Amino acid sequence: MNQATVTRETLLEPCSEGPRTLTECTLDDGDFSGIDLTDITFERCSMKRVRFDSATLTGARFRNCRGAEASFVQADLADAVITGCDFSNGLFRRARMTSTRLEGTKLTGADLTDAGLLGATFAEVLLSFAKLPGMSFRKARLQRIDFSEADLRKCDFRLAVLEDCSLRNASLDGCRFEQADLRGADLGGIELRDARLFRGAVISRVQAAELLSQLGLEVR
Repeated sequence: MNQATVTRETLLEPCSEGPRTLTECTLDDGDFSGIDLTDITFERCSMKRVRFDSATLTGARFRNCRGAEASFVQADLADAVITGCDFSNGLFRRARMTSTRLEGTKLTGADLTDAGLLGATFAEVLLSFAKLPGMSFRKARLQRIDFSEADLRKCDFRLAVLEDCSLRNASLDGCRFEQADLRGADLGGIELRDARLFRGAVISRVQAAELLSQLGLEVR
């Protein structure tokens, strides 16, 4: 389907041709809360301030969409794939994101509080200033994730591997990093008094030197 503007009524119409594909459509400010949109594909769509609260988006595909301030509160995004999108300042509170895949996506300032991320994968995702308190990244391989300035309080990073990631100036109170590999992470802004958070983690000599330099010590 290629249509300039999509309404709630449009998506409620039965479709006999299998899962819908919407290309270059406009859903700005639309309310699609509670609708079953299983396996739907949105490609290059505009979704500013759209509402998918409590919608069923299992297996949905979002490709190169622009949806600043979109709301997915309590939506079911299990097995969904989100690639090349911008959902900055989006609301994903209590969303079910089991095995959801996010790649090349901007989630600056997004609120993922209490979202279920079991089995979710992240690659090249911008999460600066995002809210992710209490999230579990245990055993996850995180590639090119920017967590700078994010709220990561009480997150579980045990056994995680961070590759080309940033934790610069993130809120890390109560986080767990046992056996995490942080050699590929930017730990800028972390003060020595917070180093106890990384007990049991693997860091590089350069990172250790940066922490010790705060005491005036030099690692050779």
